[in-house]
Amino acid sequence: MPGAHHPQVALVEWVIAAGAAAAVTAYLLAAARLRRRGDAWPVLRDLSFLAGGGALVWALLGHLPGGPFTAHMAQHLVVAMAAPLSLVLGRPLTLLLRVLPPRGTRRTLLAAARARPVRWLLFPPAAAVLDVGGLWLLYRTPLAASHHPLAQVHVLLAGLLFTFAICQLDPVRHRWSLAWRGLTLLGAGAAHAVLAKSLYAAPPPGAVYAATDLHTGSQLMYYGGDLVELALAAVLATQWYRATGRVLRRSTMATRRTVSAE
Repeated sequence: MPGAHHPQVALVEWVIAAGAAAAVTAYLLAAARLRRRGDAWPVLRDLSFLAGGGALVWALLGHLPGGPFTAHMAQHLVVAMAAPLSLVLGRPLTLLLRVLPPRGTRRTLLAAARARPVRWLLFPPAAAVLDVGGLWLLYRTPLAASHHPLAQVHVLLAGLLFTFAICQLDPVRHRWSLAWRGLTLLGAGAAHAVLAKSLYAAPPPGAVYAATDLHTGSQLMYYGGDLVELALAAVLATQWYRATGRVLRRSTMATRRTVSAE
């Protein structure tokens, strides 16, 4: 919670940072192994995953600028929004499935990714409730004063789940439509913006901050959230463009075959 740096919270942040560093190392080794095998893997995905992991470590262990609330909001933006987007754009599940042998662990992992419960866990509105709804509970209820060390874990996992559900780049059993994902992104963005505005007006229950710090942190949450949400919208727009392009190409080819047959 903002302004709190309890020993248990610091320990959890160190554990998350160490996990992020280990994940980035494993990702880069897996990508290198794939390329040595002769398979293609875009370098931009490596850079995206590296940037996400690096940003996560910096946000958790680095010195963030501003007052206590502003620094906390900078951490929130990175841990809950920006880092998850960079990590998901790296397509780690796809990489893992490609680098594992066809049987055994790969088959089990693919079966888990396509399991029916995962379909509903990745239902965009459900993921949005877990993500943005959790933030409302954290900042607008007595939970704000609890300083629970696992709050940071929830924020990160919920952010990853929401980003994964919106982008849906890795193989899953059921891909929800662009309409579901786009409308959910709009709703979640609105809820996040309203929360930021409410924090501008009043701090979390039980917390006291200087007015300048409170306003700066809230504005950072509002405008920074907009930037990440625009990036997510760009991912959806790219998927829509590619999908319509494939449909157009198929239609054009069918028309040409019809004309040739005549």
